[in-house]
Amino acid sequence: MKVGIIGLGFRLGYLGYVFKTLNEDFEIVGYCDPAPAGLPGLEEKGVSAGKAYATPQELIASEKLDLLMIGSPNHFHLEHIRLGLEAGLKVFCEKPVVTTIADSIELARLMAKFGHDRLMVGLVLRYSPLYKDLLAAQAKGTLGKVVSIEAAEHIYPYHGAFFMRDWRRYEKYSGSFMLEKCCHDLDLYNGVVGARPERVASFGGRRTFVPENDPRLSGVNDMSMFHSKPTGWMGTDKVFDSDADIIDYQVAIVEYANGVGMNFHTNLNVPDQFRRFAIMGTRATAEGDFVRGYLDVTEVLSNEKVIATKYEATELSQHYGADEQMAADIMEHVNGGAHLPVSTLNALEAGILALSMDEARVKKTVVDLRPIWDRFDEALHSTKAA
Repeated sequence: MKVGIIGLGFRLGYLGYVFKTLNEDFEIVGYCDPAPAGLPGLEEKGVSAGKAYATPQELIASEKLDLLMIGSPNHFHLEHIRLGLEAGLKVFCEKPVVTTIADSIELARLMAKFGHDRLMVGLVLRYSPLYKDLLAAQAKGTLGKVVSIEAAEHIYPYHGAFFMRDWRRYEKYSGSFMLEKCCHDLDLYNGVVGARPERVASFGGRRTFVPENDPRLSGVNDMSMFHSKPTGWMGTDKVFDSDADIIDYQVAIVEYANGVGMNFHTNLNVPDQFRRFAIMGTRATAEGDFVRGYLDVTEVLSNEKVIATKYEATELSQHYGADEQMAADIMEHVNGGAHLPVSTLNALEAGILALSMDEARVKKTVVDLRPIWDRFDEALHSTKAA
């Protein structure tokens, strides 16, 4: 499998190693990135990135590719996806797939023109053993009908500091923190609910990574923790005095079209991070945590725990055993059309939810998503050339 990469950052540098580990036939033949932060990590592991190209167009024109992988900053994704699809290539794009509602609708038009199967999106948590087991329990009817969901993703201070220092600190590049980091989670719960979000309210802002909370004001001079995760393009050393415009905490409530309600909470400054959920059904409640590695399902009437599964981290995966499964499935899909557990449509729906949460937060209002879905579906089923 011959692969080209647009945007060889840390994530695709890591995924290149995972793909190569699983299949020796995986070969990166070229890349385009003016500052490839992921290149040293690949080379340290003995994986070649092939030839460096000045532009994505030059890469695509010069190499015969089985797969084009996109890991460029988020705001470039639509442009790079379009290049790949127009060249007749199969394309893998890291999440989030696009950064605005307008780009979501434009990508829907591209899907109408080129089909849904040639674009794959790196919403890696769909591949995790925990999520697969949750969906299996739901499919068996163990949960009954889903009524409401409580969910959260909270990260360590060093990881929060990374977002304040990386290019992702600017919404014009990342889309937002909710979109960049939490689109994984929103996609998972969209999948469990089985309906589109219809109304959203949200609150949040910056209360931790602000100048008055700088530990040095309290005599703490060791700031190494806040710089332990390296940044790439547009990186800065500033943490509490960063020029970031993203939030560092946010809460949201969502009503889905089928009546299910969800609340979601994210915070960038938690000493013991977790990524947990409680899904309340008419027959049972499912509780789990991707970080702590467990899934418990307890029946309502009997109070009996009918599922109690523990998950161990794997040496290769950064995402709870999901990275290597995603790599294996993507390669099978490219080679033989195998089914994938997540689609571009899923990714766009999760992204639109995240962006609507941010609109609700900024405008301090309840956002009705139905007009957005009307425009989106019109584009998705358009017969006109994109």
